[in-house]
Amino acid sequence: MQTSDRPLRVLVVGLGTMGRSHALAYEASPGFAIAGLVNRSPVRLPPPLDRYAVEHDLRAALDRLRPDVVSIATHPDSHAGIALAALEAGAHVFVEKPLAATLADAEAVVAAAGRAGRKLVVGYILRHHPAWIRLIEEARALGGPWVFRLNLNQRSTGDSWAVHRRLMESVSPLVDCGVHYVDVMCQITDSEPVEVRGMGVRLTEEIAPDMYNYGHFQVLFADGSAGWYEAGWGPMMSETAFFVKDVISPGGAVSIRGDESGASDDHAVHVGTSALRRHRTGRPPELLAAGDEPDHQGLCDREAAFVARAIREDLDLSRHLRDALRSLAVCLAADESVRTGRPVRLA
Repeated sequence: MQTSDRPLRVLVVGLGTMGRSHALAYEASPGFAIAGLVNRSPVRLPPPLDRYAVEHDLRAALDRLRPDVVSIATHPDSHAGIALAALEAGAHVFVEKPLAATLADAEAVVAAAGRAGRKLVVGYILRHHPAWIRLIEEARALGGPWVFRLNLNQRSTGDSWAVHRRLMESVSPLVDCGVHYVDVMCQITDSEPVEVRGMGVRLTEEIAPDMYNYGHFQVLFADGSAGWYEAGWGPMMSETAFFVKDVISPGGAVSIRGDESGASDDHAVHVGTSALRRHRTGRPPELLAAGDEPDHQGLCDREAAFVARAIREDLDLSRHLRDALRSLAVCLAADESVRTGRPVRLA
């Protein structure tokens, strides 16, 4: 537990879209003070972050600055190595999803955090969104088993397509954002995933021959629930029904209704909600006002506040980490199923 009232000194590693948003959240929070910024290559930062020097040597920054917290928003294949180095240096860790590129690496990071007695928080930003919290509560109230229909398709062009192409050097679309939505499934079912079936298609010559930029999978849970998730990136993607967030059960259904008039590769569109639609079996549908509606930066601010609270109040994060490992296991199994053409049993 962090007993001092002084701000937590945070070292931010990775200054792409998410890293900048997290850094802005720490800069605005009285609970944090930015100790340093690290990025592998030169980067231009917006005010007020542009007043900080950007370092390129992580190890040197850890040794010199001795931060309380390391916030990691690099590519997924580097998450585990940076997290282990941060824990070894005595820091708490916030790491963007997915926790690691392999399940073994993710489990190693969780184990290292336990041995070090440090907090490890994974960037499941939807856990801090009031509409998604309400969706989970409403779905659980309907009773299971549940059927999940979820997707995150993005017609990305220009700079956003370049970002997606770079991401696909280390992670597939199914894994990168799929962990968010499997995490939601895990919170609702509170059941073990047992089998995953995935399919993928390479729709462009601009990515590696062994990578696909469109995929979907089905996951089966021990309680009889079943989930479907779809993700596609690239300039060829359709924007028809790109925002599907739907949970069905014997008791009825609850859905998040988004604004599909926006661009499908805009972060704000995918975290935004216009209302929740609920119907209980045998009753007319109801629209539930979303109410509190933070934007993307607002969600990063809330995530930062949770990290500070987890450290200062010594929160038990065992369920958080168990769900992080389960959601990653499902998405990596989907990736394996795509590549082998066979279902993957998890239990």
